Amino acid sequence: MSNTRIERDSMGELHVPVDALYGAQTQRAVENFPVSGQRMPTQFIRALILAKAAAAQANVELEQISVAQGKAIVDAAQGLLEGQFMDHFPVDIFQTGSGTSSNMNANEVIATLASRLLGETINPNDHVNCGQSSNDIIPTCIHVSAALALHEQLLPALRHLVQVIEHKAVEVHPFIKTGRTHLMDAMPVRMSQVLEGWAQQLKANLDHLQDLLPSLQSLAQGGTAVGTGVNAHPRFAELFSQQLTRLTHVQFTPGKNLFALIGSQDTAVAVSGQLKTTAVSLMKIANDLRWMNSGPLAGLGEIELEGLQPGSSIMPGKVNPVIPEATAMVATQVIGNDTVITVAGQSGNFELNVMLPIIAQNLLSSIALMSSVSRLLADKAIATFKVNEAGLKQALSRNPILVTALNPIIGYQKAAEIAKKAYQQGRPVIDVALEHTDLSRSELEVLLDPEKLTAGGV
Repeated sequence: MSNTRIERDSMGELHVPVDALYGAQTQRAVENFPVSGQRMPTQFIRALILAKAAAAQANVELEQISVAQGKAIVDAAQGLLEGQFMDHFPVDIFQTGSGTSSNMNANEVIATLASRLLGETINPNDHVNCGQSSNDIIPTCIHVSAALALHEQLLPALRHLVQVIEHKAVEVHPFIKTGRTHLMDAMPVRMSQVLEGWAQQLKANLDHLQDLLPSLQSLAQGGTAVGTGVNAHPRFAELFSQQLTRLTHVQFTPGKNLFALIGSQDTAVAVSGQLKTTAVSLMKIANDLRWMNSGPLAGLGEIELEGLQPGSSIMPGKVNPVIPEATAMVATQVIGNDTVITVAGQSGNFELNVMLPIIAQNLLSSIALMSSVSRLLADKAIATFKVNEAGLKQALSRNPILVTALNPIIGYQKAAEIAKKAYQQGRPVIDVALEHTDLSRSELEVLLDPEKLTAGGV
């Protein structure tokens, strides 16, 4: 077959595409796992290539490979990172549960390039994989890729969203709206108070995600096959983390117990759980926006979101809240991803978790989705919505729940009667209260002032 070449591994010979940088073990994986057509995430492969470079540098310092071999491996890895490296990583997500196929894919590709650079054979196992096992480098790369994605993508995106919300809160502070509990009219709130609540939700999520970073930056590398570190130099874990820190500018450290980091994926489960909580917060914000924007005539109509596209293929003039809807769908997907990671996290059987690839895929998917949609929500929904001041005032003036402010003076029972009458008659509560209490209009205007009521107290 002119378009293939023969490659050999411990199981024999097979045909590999003639221009492929990978070898026999990668090709076996391609043939064995034609499952989804989805490759491992780019961020994960990037972390894997970085890990191979860090391992080579550590092994040179420890005199496990030669300086020339180490330089060739590092240069090959750097060359991959500077190009379209995913073309060389065809292995399906749904592969062996340890991720061995992806590890060998990286070993083979880097070995091919390093051999060309050096002019002599660099072995995928003996040199590129020196001091490593799939069982420690794949868990390591789950941590590394997620940590880098948080530092580079999600945490900045969430901070941007908080800043936009807080800026908008200042802008809309003068506006007072009807509060709602159970979707029913409640006491008034400032529009700024609503947004400040959103900002605080996100700040709490940011704090919790940052609290998880030290665990995420603690690595399994050095444990090799089962956590004992067989075939790895005693100082390999330490030097590997130092080199990876230098390459990424993120502080990585050897794990305190490598058996735990190889046999379980508890940190990934915890991070996913916090991503799910963040998704729940985004869903709440998105749905608040959708409700406040509902209408424009038959809904609440408190705000008007920026019109981004026609909302219907049949109803002319219709415009829909597309960014909050996209946000809600992202949140739903992240919640689903967390369920997958939770179940996969239970597959730590004895000394190894055997659902590592799908943990990596879902964890990085959640981070990427929320990173993108957080910026969209900030820039195309929250920053640009307009307040319908007339609509807010009209609803406030007819809100019978304002009578709550009279409880300390006339009692709950009397106040309830006034509220019901105001609602039944469709009249402002101040007019009904004037008829059924001894309070003057001027006294009632002070007591029922929505601005005063947003400050709480008595």
